[in-house]
Amino acid sequence: METHISCLFPELLAMIFGYLDVRDKGRAAQVCTAWRDAAYHKSVWRGVEAKLHLRRANPSLFPSLQARGIRRVQILSLRRSLSYVIQGMANIESLNLSGCYNLTDNGLGHAFVQEIGSLRALNLSLCKQITDSSLGRIAQYLKGLEVLELGGCSNITNTGLLLIAWGLQRLKSLNLRSCRHLSDVGIGHLAGMTRSAAEGCLGLEQLTLQDCQKLTDLSLKHISRGLTGLRLLNLSFCGGISDAGLLHLSHMGSLRSLNLRSCDNISDTGIMHLAMGSLRLSGLDVSFCDKVGDQSLAYIAQGLDGLKSLSLCSCHISDDGINRMVRQMHGLRTLNIGQCVRITDKGLELIAEHLSQLTGIDLYGCTRITKRGLERITQLPCLKVLNLGLWQMTDSEKVRILLALSQPATESRPFCSPGRIRYRLHLGFMEGDLPEATTLFIHGACELCVQPAGGSVVCELLPSSEHPTENFRAGEPQASRKMIRNFPVSSGSGIPVLGTPFREQEERRCWLFSTTNQKKTEVYCL
Repeated sequence: METHISCLFPELLAMIFGYLDVRDKGRAAQVCTAWRDAAYHKSVWRGVEAKLHLRRANPSLFPSLQARGIRRVQILSLRRSLSYVIQGMANIESLNLSGCYNLTDNGLGHAFVQEIGSLRALNLSLCKQITDSSLGRIAQYLKGLEVLELGGCSNITNTGLLLIAWGLQRLKSLNLRSCRHLSDVGIGHLAGMTRSAAEGCLGLEQLTLQDCQKLTDLSLKHISRGLTGLRLLNLSFCGGISDAGLLHLSHMGSLRSLNLRSCDNISDTGIMHLAMGSLRLSGLDVSFCDKVGDQSLAYIAQGLDGLKSLSLCSCHISDDGINRMVRQMHGLRTLNIGQCVRITDKGLELIAEHLSQLTGIDLYGCTRITKRGLERITQLPCLKVLNLGLWQMTDSEKVRILLALSQPATESRPFCSPGRIRYRLHLGFMEGDLPEATTLFIHGACELCVQPAGGSVVCELLPSSEHPTENFRAGEPQASRKMIRNFPVSSGSGIPVLGTPFREQEERRCWLFSTTNQKKTEVYCL
């Protein structure tokens, strides 16, 4: 006797539906009443964020969301009052309003008129009309807030940070990216330096101050004294930060990730301060700090040897600096040295010899490396991501690198790794499969020929110009590179059809590059 799916208990159906993406959950609920009842079980929708266009009244919308236990909402377009959402979702936990450009202080004030104790995360990124007035409302009525995103809210001032420091003592994550009016005074408020006016957000664990141009070393002094539990600090593009400020950060024992990207005044001396302190960093980014050189790598090897991720793109480092660093950094997982034009094959050989745990390396724009160094790098046992942008190679060399990354499993199927997700690889003269989660980025393709076996292809092309890739057709010169995600391929035509999104759960990555011999397929996909 065969068992049909209709015989399953509702609890089992709910468990199965829990693995579906959001769109398929909804489709399953439309099959029959039994499936609808199972699909509406709260366990099916646990953690799901509803993405809504609020354009017209829909009385059944919020009761339906609440019946399924959905408590996270993202508003994609806001043409109705925000109070419509707040009133409809009594137990809302997360509200994402990023990019709602028409949201004003008045609209937010009408929505937040009483305490909302359940709300834990609020995202107002790029809501450019929001000012300190809205932060006053938030501080008054959202005292349980733990995550606040204000990136791009360029009208916020130090007064707004004073209000946050007064009312949001439970805050754990705060993003102030590109809030250009903020200064050291505002950071002092957050760090509790003005206790007579506000206690401060002393429980902060993540603080993003990217592109806050008015900040100086005094802000770092405030942070080191008041925000002692901070784990992640992003100071990228803060041009007022100098080596002296890093001396204040060097004794923050809880700090795990520090981003100093494009901080022009950071030099080897600042890295020395970090290395000589009591930091236990796992991630450090000093990319585009053009005063950072080989001496910094020696300091990092001495005092920051616990790093798992290190970004040094466009720094003045050479093979000599690599030699000083790699002998002490055996736990490093990610190394970004793109545009370090003094790196040669010797540096790659040192990396391959000592950094056996490396899973990703960025060699974008390293123009002095050759295929000898690349072949050595591809022998790293854990390597998954390799960025070779702006590096010239022939088609046969590209294929050789792909095959080096494909760890053979058997002689009869040398490019097949059993038990992994497999997508067919066609090279014209051979075919096989690529291992799961191996990614290779290659710039410079001039042609693309796609011959799909069916389904969808998802690819990533890194940008090299502002011209849209959507104008590209197979076989024509392609003058641009842009991220493309989730497009289906029309079977048999060999031409990508762009613009129709696929489910996020179906995403894979593939390699695209050209050939001149007109052989079969130019999609290297996993």
